[in-house]
Amino acid sequence: MINGNTSGIKQHILDDMENMYELTCGKDEFVSKELIFFLATYTSVLNREISVFISRAGKVLDVSIGDNDHVELPYLRIKRGNDMLSGVRCIHTHPNGNANLSSIDISTLLSSRLDAMAAISVKDGSAAGISVAYIGEQLDKTVQFGPYSIYRFPQELLIREIYNATRRVSELVRLQQTDDDSERAVLVLRNTNEREIKELSMLADTAGARVLGNLTQNNVRDESGYYIGKGKLKDLNYLLSSLNANLVITNDELTGVEQRNLEHELGIKVVDRTTLILDIFARHAKTKEGKVQVELAQLKYMLPRLTGTGVSLSRLGAGIGTRGPGETKLETDRRRIRRKIFELEEEIKKLAKQRQLRRNSREKNRIPEIAIVGYTNAGKTSLLNLLADESLYSEDKLFATLDPVTRKITLPSGKDVLLTDTVGFIDKLPHDLVSAFKSTLEETLSADLIMILTDISDPDHAVHEGVVNNVLTEIGVKDTPIIHVYNKTDMLDEDDIPSNIIGISAKEKKGIGHLLNVIDEKLKDNMVRISVKLKYSEGSKLSKLQQYGKDLNIEYNDDHMLVTADMPEKVLKQLRF
Repeated sequence: MINGNTSGIKQHILDDMENMYELTCGKDEFVSKELIFFLATYTSVLNREISVFISRAGKVLDVSIGDNDHVELPYLRIKRGNDMLSGVRCIHTHPNGNANLSSIDISTLLSSRLDAMAAISVKDGSAAGISVAYIGEQLDKTVQFGPYSIYRFPQELLIREIYNATRRVSELVRLQQTDDDSERAVLVLRNTNEREIKELSMLADTAGARVLGNLTQNNVRDESGYYIGKGKLKDLNYLLSSLNANLVITNDELTGVEQRNLEHELGIKVVDRTTLILDIFARHAKTKEGKVQVELAQLKYMLPRLTGTGVSLSRLGAGIGTRGPGETKLETDRRRIRRKIFELEEEIKKLAKQRQLRRNSREKNRIPEIAIVGYTNAGKTSLLNLLADESLYSEDKLFATLDPVTRKITLPSGKDVLLTDTVGFIDKLPHDLVSAFKSTLEETLSADLIMILTDISDPDHAVHEGVVNNVLTEIGVKDTPIIHVYNKTDMLDEDDIPSNIIGISAKEKKGIGHLLNVIDEKLKDNMVRISVKLKYSEGSKLSKLQQYGKDLNIEYNDDHMLVTADMPEKVLKQLRF
C-alpha cells in the first residue's frame, strides 16, 4: 500500500509504485540502484517528494508520497527507541534538485531515532545527488555526509555509520541514566504565561522530576483530542527525542481520552497538573488523616478515568453480546474503588469528629486560635517556627507542609494564643483535593483570626492572594477577621516596600514585633462589652460568662444578677443574649 498524499494520482501509477516493496538492498548497500531509479522516476512524474523506509535487513517497509516540497514523516508510525536507534533508515527525494537535508528532515531523524535520514535530489527526471545524516555525539546533534554524486557515493561507509550511530546513542542514553535516574520531564501548557510556566516547573521539581524544557500553544480547540494541536504534537515529539525526556506534564487536567491519545502518539508517560499535585500530596502526607485524605482524592480522580476497549467491554448491559456469567475486570475495579471511597469517607468522618472534640476542648479553655493560610511556599512554616521557637520541617518547595500543626505562643499583652500552620493553596487546586481535605481546612473555619501570608517578593503575589481568597470562600469562610501579612521583605529594596502593609521577613526575623502587636489589637477588637440581667435560675449562662468573660463584674439584686464583662463576639453569637 502506498501511503501519504495520494489524492489526484491515477490508480495504475499507485499500483506500479507498489513494486518498490519487492526491491531489497544488499548487505553493504545503503540504497540499491533499482530503488534510486524508481524514486527518481515517480518523483519526476508526480512532482512530489517520495520517501521509503528500509529495515537493517534491506527490506522496504513503507512507501509514502508527500507534496512537492516535503513529505510527512514518518507515516510508518515508528516508535522512538529508548536506548538505541529505531532500526529503520529513511530515504526520500527532493524534486527541486537540492540534495541538502532540510530542518524537517533533521527533526524527523532526531525525534524518531532513525538509523539515518537521506535526501536524493531529482533533476530533469534523474537522480543527481545524495546527502545522509545520522545522530551525532549528542542526542540533539547530527553528523552529515555529502552531498555525493548519485553515481559515486560510499555505500559501505554509509552502512557502517549506522552501527557507529547506534553505539553513540546507546552510550549517551546509558550515561544519562547512570548520572540521573530521575524522571526527565517536558512541560506542555496552553494559553499560558511565565508565572504558570514557573509554577508548573516548581511543582515538577517538588515531585522529583527534572524539567528539561517546555512547549506552549495558544488558541487550541478543545475538540482536538490531544490537548494540543496536531502540529504542536509533532513539535513535542521532536523536543522529547532531542532532550531524551521520559515524561510529559500538562498544565491542565486531561480527559481520559486526551491522556490515552497523547501516550499512544508519544510513547511515554503523560501526567496532568492534578495528578502531579496529588503525587506531591501523597509524598508529603505524614499523619493518618493526611494519608487518608490524599488516597480519597486520588481514587475520586481515578474512578471516571477507568476505561477499557469501549462499551462492548461491559457484561452488565442489555442486548446481544453484553450478557455473561460475571463482571469484567474493569467493572470489578470500579466496584472496588467505589467501596474503598465509601470506606475512606467514613474514616474521614470519624477523624473529623476527633478533630472537633479537640477543638471543643480548646474552646472550653478559650485560647484564641489563629490560622496561618496562604499560597504554597509563602513561608508559613518558617513563620510558625520563628514565633513558636520550633524547628518544624521547612523547605523551599511547594506543599512542604500538608498536615496542620498547632503551637501555643504568647503575645506582648501576655495572652496565649494557638497558631496553626495549614496546607498551602495553589491555582487550579483539584476540587477532589479540596473536598478530601475539608476536615483539615476546618481548622481555618474555627479560627478567631485568619492570617493570610503572602510572599511579596513574588511578582505574582497579587494573583496568589486572589487564589487564597477564592479558596477561603469555597470552604465557607465568611465573618472571621482577617489580617494580610507580607513575608520575604528582605528580598526587596526598602523603597519598594509599601508603608501601609504589615511587612515581615521570617528569615531575617524582621517586623515580627509589629506583627504580634497587630494580632494583639485585632483580638482585642473581637471583644464586646456587655451588660445583661440574669435570673438566678440561669446558672448555665452565668457559667459561660465566667468562663469566657474578661473584666467580669456581678451585681447581685433581689430577683436578678447584673453581669458586665468583655465577651468574645463569637461566643456571644452562640449564647444569644
